[in-house]
Amino acid sequence: MKQLIKLTSSILLIALLSGCTTPNGLGTPAKPNIDSNLQNVDSTSLKTISDMNAIAFEWKKVDDANAHGYYLYRTNMSNNGTLNRIATIKNRYTTHYVDGGLEPQTQYMYSISTKGEDDTESQQTPVITVETLPRFESVSYITAISDMPRQIKILWRPHESQRVKYYLIEKTNPLTSKWERVAKVKGRLNAEYIDDDLKDNEVFSYRLTAITFDGIKSVPSQIVKAKTKALPEGINLLRASQNLPKKIELNWEASKTPDVVSYIIYSSTSNTGRFSKVVSLDAQTTSYTHIVTKDGQTMFYKITSVDKDGLETNKEMTPVMGATLGKPAMPTLTLAQIQGEKAILNWLKNDDRTVSFNIKKTIMENWISSRTITIKGITDLRYEDRDIVRGVTYKYSIQAVDEYGIASEFTEPTQLVLPKLDEVQ
Repeated sequence: MKQLIKLTSSILLIALLSGCTTPNGLGTPAKPNIDSNLQNVDSTSLKTISDMNAIAFEWKKVDDANAHGYYLYRTNMSNNGTLNRIATIKNRYTTHYVDGGLEPQTQYMYSISTKGEDDTESQQTPVITVETLPRFESVSYITAISDMPRQIKILWRPHESQRVKYYLIEKTNPLTSKWERVAKVKGRLNAEYIDDDLKDNEVFSYRLTAITFDGIKSVPSQIVKAKTKALPEGINLLRASQNLPKKIELNWEASKTPDVVSYIIYSSTSNTGRFSKVVSLDAQTTSYTHIVTKDGQTMFYKITSVDKDGLETNKEMTPVMGATLGKPAMPTLTLAQIQGEKAILNWLKNDDRTVSFNIKKTIMENWISSRTITIKGITDLRYEDRDIVRGVTYKYSIQAVDEYGIASEFTEPTQLVLPKLDEVQ
């Protein structure tokens, strides 16, 4: 706190000194035009006050009537000691100057001379070395909150210095060493930022830099790391029935993610086709009966988990196949003939599921007209049709039916005709 008070006092003084003069007339001569008669600036009177990005100067004024102001020279260690004129002060009564726009914690060398007429000047004072203050510390506390859905929250304690105008948030990830600017948070008392529009289960590191009203940057804060929430785990051991009539039963083991609130079932008629949502179920449900009206229909299923934040398991998973019970095997017709005044049909069962048979009888009334009747519930492997008329063509097809009423395809129709009797002459 004492350092903060001291720094604030120095800044106020520099601001006061800065108001004493306005620099102009820059330009370093190739060879200074020295007037040995001009009074030199008293080097012992030259005093400085340092800030992070500025240095304030004070000196004793020159009483020489031929003096018209002062020239200020500066260099730094990277400039091989070559002094460059950085300011022309056009009033000999001015005794204060602030050199701004400097780098923190950097040594600079200065010299000052008296300005005469026509760009003449006195001998420069001996070079003095002045160092700017180090960058001020960043916020004293910062943290990042993990396991949020596709976002990370950064919290910090507001900076103590009232000079702070805003905070610069930067981030990086394990795949790069480069820091990326994320946001500027305006206002010293603001202490929160949410980095959103992220992906699932991503890791980022963050740091914060405080920026003052005059553009001075603090040292970066402590680096904090956080991770976005991972997608919930999927279900386990999905099973789909393949032998039930008109439906497919699904059973599975629950997801191990504790905050899963629901499951979504998707289905498709192809394992590589487009999967459509069937139903959403609560997390306590681990079975579902999918009604499918088509016999022998193959279906493919995926089931995802959804957590309390709406995050859903990745649907890129291997689907599980289920199927409805198919049609029973078609019977085989072994005999179809007219015997006496009746039609006789014999056939083979071909499927143990079969419990009865249907016979489709088509009556050809003329060349262009016919009617069909179906005889149901036959349990034998033989049928005698006495309801036939001489001279009429009949077509017969047989169909197997199982206990659930699922019927096979009809056999190919067999044609029979009871011949007409010869007319008596």
